[in-house]
Amino acid sequence: MHLVQILLPLNDNDGNALPRDLFETVAHDLTERFGGVTAYNRSPADGRWREEGRATSSDEVVVVEVMVETMDERWWRDYRASLEASFRQKQIIVRAQIVRVL
Repeated sequence: MHLVQILLPLNDNDGNALPRDLFETVAHDLTERFGGVTAYNRSPADGRWREEGRATSSDEVVVVEVMVETMDERWWRDYRASLEASFRQKQIIVRAQIVRVL
């Protein structure tokens, strides 16, 4: 079993709030494909990073996650690319970890 987490920014690169329907579409799509989704959207997380030679950047993000039996890395790479286009981002983090359900 794998836990796949997607970190979605609340704002675009210019600081403008992204439309709520983008997040609803993600939740809908993942529920349809995997049978359920959890979105941690009550208290956005504050992400910070610094690229070499540049100032520190930050984003407020929500975490969306699903549990999947098998990992289809090609599908997730394609899905990440579609999210990057929809959310107008250079990169969206999609990460996975193996989990054991107790």
